Amino acid sequence: MGDDTRLTAWVRGRVQGVGFRWWTRARALELGLAGWARNMDDGRVEVVAEGSRESCVKLLELLRGCDTPGKVTGVVERWSEPRGSLVEFMER
Repeated sequence: MGDDTRLTAWVRGRVQGVGFRWWTRARALELGLAGWARNMDDGRVEVVAEGSRESCVKLLELLRGCDTPGKVTGVVERWSEPRGSLVEFMER
């Protein structure tokens, strides 16, 4: 777990009701990440992912890319130490 990290990203735009959480889960699973994506009351989606730094960076790039469902207008990120309690990636 030497290069493991925890990424928390808040994604804003038209990201609820368009399959964004499902899409994020699929990408995270492809990258071998654990965590979740959940809708927030203010219309954003919160994404928490733990795994290798390389995979988390790739997920962040995908979240900011143009191939997401809906329309992403911004992503704010925070990096922290992994907690190690996550075993799968799910939609909440």
